[in-house]
Amino acid sequence: MRTIAEMPETHDSRPARTVAIIPARGGSQQVPRKNLERVGGVPLVARAVRAALAAEGIDLVVVSTDDAEIAAVAVAAGARVIRRPDELAGHTASSESAILHALDELERGGERFDVVAFLQATSPFIPSTALAASVREVAADRADSMFAAHETYGFLWRRGEEGTAVAVNHEAAHRPRRQDREPHHLETGAFYVFRAEGFRESRHRFFGRVRIAEVPEWTAIEIDDADQLRIARALAAVHDVPDPLAVRAVVTDFDGVHTDDTAVIDAQGGERVRVSREDGMGVSLLRRTGMPMLILSTEVNPVVRARAEKLQVPVRHGVSDKAAALREWAAEVGVALDDIAYLGNDVNDLPAMQLVGWPVAVANAHPRVLEQARVVLRRRGGEGAVRELVERVLSS
Repeated sequence: MRTIAEMPETHDSRPARTVAIIPARGGSQQVPRKNLERVGGVPLVARAVRAALAAEGIDLVVVSTDDAEIAAVAVAAGARVIRRPDELAGHTASSESAILHALDELERGGERFDVVAFLQATSPFIPSTALAASVREVAADRADSMFAAHETYGFLWRRGEEGTAVAVNHEAAHRPRRQDREPHHLETGAFYVFRAEGFRESRHRFFGRVRIAEVPEWTAIEIDDADQLRIARALAAVHDVPDPLAVRAVVTDFDGVHTDDTAVIDAQGGERVRVSREDGMGVSLLRRTGMPMLILSTEVNPVVRARAEKLQVPVRHGVSDKAAALREWAAEVGVALDDIAYLGNDVNDLPAMQLVGWPVAVANAHPRVLEQARVVLRRRGGEGAVRELVERVLSS
């Protein structure tokens, strides 16, 4: 981290200060409540806040919103919230208007910033390193405005008259090799960094000396519809760096988590299930720490209670509303929902997973559960998944 002496100075000899502003209104036309949708188990607005907090050189992170739930998520992630008036929160309101309003509110509170980093929560993979580099360039007066873009050699076309295709960035009759072509850069929408004074004058994010902040192509996805949201969730499983599982309680489903989701039925209709001894040892290790644990199951089969008693873990089974039962239990043990890891495998686990800060899925979980998970384990249900979760919790 640079010292004050190393920081670029403004004209009045004080170090340049940078604010990150994330506009996040409650309404959305194609994906309802889009800014609260989870990618990698984390709400989009919280992902943007985290990216800004991780970027060196940003002094304050602000979320501009008209929505109470978004505000609460933003504060929990580490941002300050500026409530946006209704006239600036409609689908026709520009991002520029929200940023200008936020700057005005900050100045009314006596806070002045020289550089603005404008982040879009609908871009779930904002690269903090590139963002920090852009802040440095603008703060050092080597650029007035910078934006995230990735290199592309794509041949672009547009529809002309009567639907005919017209070449945009090339000659259709001449197809040079990639190495013989000049690349273009495609704006990703993830972030823009600019001087606050110049932005106020132009009222636009591009002005003066505009430069490109090159970012990896895989970070370019911007969520505007449900298909893009599904793609982002799949990318998160590949690219997200695993967070330490810093939780204060663990809740698990039973079938498909402690078991391999199969059952042997005898002639009298009794069921036998297969469990992992590894899981038993894992639960024992967690129990020794005193951390609260619960098995929460919709099943009414006696085998659920029998296994819970063997593990010496509290159980609530025959539960039709897992979300309500989880809220009740969390209140009883005095643990915030954000501090709970919930391990599930099937769609009946989704309401509970959507409540907690750490939704976790076994490796062979239902696709919708995998989409919602913040953590996907390597092991399958009944094959040591609970032990794997416990070890990750204890190592954190």
